[in-house]
Amino acid sequence: MRVTKFTHSCLRIEGGGVLVVDPGEFSEASALDGADAVLVTHEHFDHLDVAAVTAAAARNPALRIYAHEAVLKLLPDAAEATVAVGAGESFEAAGFQIRGYGGQHAIIHPYVPVFANLGFLISDGAANLYHPGDSFVAPDEPVETLFAPMNAPWATIAESLEFVRGIQPGRAFALHDGLINERGAAVYGSHLEKFSGTTFRQVTPGSVL
Repeated sequence: MRVTKFTHSCLRIEGGGVLVVDPGEFSEASALDGADAVLVTHEHFDHLDVAAVTAAAARNPALRIYAHEAVLKLLPDAAEATVAVGAGESFEAAGFQIRGYGGQHAIIHPYVPVFANLGFLISDGAANLYHPGDSFVAPDEPVETLFAPMNAPWATIAESLEFVRGIQPGRAFALHDGLINERGAAVYGSHLEKFSGTTFRQVTPGSVL
């Protein structure tokens, strides 16, 4: 499993095929080049670039887009490529085994609407990784590589730290890190590196893990 971290919350995972998770408007459009399948955790623009995903589906009629049904309504021009999935469902995409978790976006504030959100546990049979989207929902099985939200309107560093410590992955990397400057990332990263109980790193976009 070859994983490339793109800006903010986008991952490109290569094995038997190419799987892209959360290609949002902050991430590089090149993440979608040659993709066989796309996973979208939820509908927010920093996780779903509608124009880029629609264009990728137009370029490759075999591309499939997997997301909660609430997300798929935003992709009318790529409707034939979409597949609705939900929490607790297992499916195969781009040669990977995937299971959805959660179902709801983390609470931002009681006044802010709650959106659907799916975390995805992705496995190639030899290794796995977990992308939680905008949530702190933990999977019910061991995680080797965890992507942990570093900063968000719905998160505190204390919650991120507890999330990593609760899962106890083999290693962890920063996710949802496109909203903060270098100083903030250094402060948050220092806490996660010292107290998470595992190896934690923030990596630059384009890094292969």
